[in-house]
Amino acid sequence: MSSEQKMTAKSEQAKGKLKEAAGRATGNERLEAEGRAEQVQGDARDAKEKAKDAFKH
Repeated sequence: MSSEQKMTAKSEQAKGKLKEAAGRATGNERLEAEGRAEQVQGDARDAKEKAKDAFKH
């Protein structure tokens, strides 16, 4: 997996966790949902890169 893509995936996951926690703490459901969505996007990017790596080897 390219390190740039891996970093992007991890960054999205981390931002999503922070947004979700902030939304939960403030009672902001929209922010909480955005955080979960960012985590899912990061997870999907991570899975895509791992699949690409599996086919390279």
